[in-house]
Amino acid sequence: MNGWLILDKPLGLGSTQGVSAVKRALRDGGYAKAKIGHGGTLDPLASGVLPIALGEATKLAGRMLDGDKAYDFTVSFGTQTDTLDTEGAVIATSDVRPSRAAISAILPRFTGAIDQMPPAYSALKVDGRRAYDLARAGEAVVLASRGVTIHALSLTDAPAAGEVETATFTALVSKGTYIRSLARDIALALGTVGHVTYLRRTRAGPFDLSHAISLDKLSEAAKARTLEHLILPLRAGLDDIPALSLTPDQAGALRQGRVLAGIAADDGQYFACLHDVPVALIEVQTREGRVVRGFNL
Repeated sequence: MNGWLILDKPLGLGSTQGVSAVKRALRDGGYAKAKIGHGGTLDPLASGVLPIALGEATKLAGRMLDGDKAYDFTVSFGTQTDTLDTEGAVIATSDVRPSRAAISAILPRFTGAIDQMPPAYSALKVDGRRAYDLARAGEAVVLASRGVTIHALSLTDAPAAGEVETATFTALVSKGTYIRSLARDIALALGTVGHVTYLRRTRAGPFDLSHAISLDKLSEAAKARTLEHLILPLRAGLDDIPALSLTPDQAGALRQGRVLAGIAADDGQYFACLHDVPVALIEVQTREGRVVRGFNL
């Protein structure tokens, strides 16, 4: 069991609970135990794409965390909560409601490289403690702003005329972007306040909703012993990395952690394989290849 299961995570379920659901499905289906991890935290109040790494794919989960992600989200104007979503207590209100034209006009300000203040209710650590733990305890949480990139941001649904109570957006963002903070800042730029009422991740790295399965389908496939048909190969998590074919001697050298000399390839990372068997993710510099992540397959 080495590869990727892409869950369509439902509301109310945390990422670690998603991992537990996969472990439970494997156990219920009588499959052998496998190392399992997730490729990117998704809040319980968000749904959508949650990559689950199995076996040797867990060695690539870190790369998934660094990947771009896409979201659909809805902002309700006029009310801000302490969590910036529907779970929190109201901390600010405004009678101002923007127009669709005003919303469209300010979106370029939030496209490209921007500085963003993360939410107080986030998993970032302050002096070794999670920010959300401090916030829930009533302590003041001061987080530093951080640079993120909004690759694309568009308004997908809002009334054409009159005041806008809610608006729905689609965003493609870099690692570390908080959609709740983005929603807060859009509302403030419009002279009002707001919070997220709907959040769905539609893409995480190379995986999108077309790859995702529900928990019900996961459970059914496990019990029917067909779960392996839903597992995407290890290579699926490295669609941006070119493949490099190895000879048996080269594969043996990499498996021993040795440096390969004289590789006829440009500098960069490669997915090194012996025939169809993944051997390692390697870094080539000046025709020498060194193992970044080795696979025991």
